[in-house]
Amino acid sequence: MSKTAVGLFENPGLADQVVHALEVSGFSRNDIRMLSEPTDMPVTGVMSTPRTDFQVDLDRDLRTIGATESEAKAYVQGVRCGGVLVFASGSDEKIDAAAEIMNRHNPVEVEELTGGELHLPSRAGEGMTSVRNSSVHAGRGSRYPGASARVYVR
Repeated sequence: MSKTAVGLFENPGLADQVVHALEVSGFSRNDIRMLSEPTDMPVTGVMSTPRTDFQVDLDRDLRTIGATESEAKAYVQGVRCGGVLVFASGSDEKIDAAAEIMNRHNPVEVEELTGGELHLPSRAGEGMTSVRNSSVHAGRGSRYPGASARVYVR
């Protein structure tokens, strides 16, 4: 069974710190992925819409690892607002450690409730408010208090 820890961070600098901390803790670079919205999105064909293609691919990737539809939409929206996703894959104990590392770096809380809003602290002046209470998700629906990173099982 494959597990992936996912955290959404408000800027690339914070995501870089998380990746560095994951590497120091023993994760190989092959088990870590950092993703932000590309600034230069190539057109891949006549009907290509680069931004939409990126969003559809990200949504599909998130759903593949076990994110619910509402979680995937919230993550995509977070990336569109300038956030950066960090993924770490591995064994049970490694993924628990990855989630702890991510949570020490204050990932953005992603509301999973229908109609919930995504809150990026760096965008608070633009009508969004900062939220830091949250949960870790193992699979679909399991909650653990005091954390914002989520762990998915596929």
